Amino acid sequence: MGSIRRYAKTAMAWEALSRPDAVGREAHTLLLMANGRRSEEELSLLLGADVSELAYGLMEKGYLQKTGALFQPEDDDAHASA
Repeated sequence: MGSIRRYAKTAMAWEALSRPDAVGREAHTLLLMANGRRSEEELSLLLGADVSELAYGLMEKGYLQKTGALFQPEDDDAHASA
């Protein structure tokens, strides 16, 4: 079992969304996309750049929070190897 890093908005992020100039364009876009379901990798693909440092910085400032999601192999994958 492993974990996928996902980020969700905090109340502070929701407030910042109405003021894009408060966090900068790239950070604002990441805040818009962070929904707690998209992985860091998915967010990077959507934004066309690695968002690791930006997401970490926004988390440190209180705009994002980590949401842990554990994953297990799909049932079909487990049975295919048997």
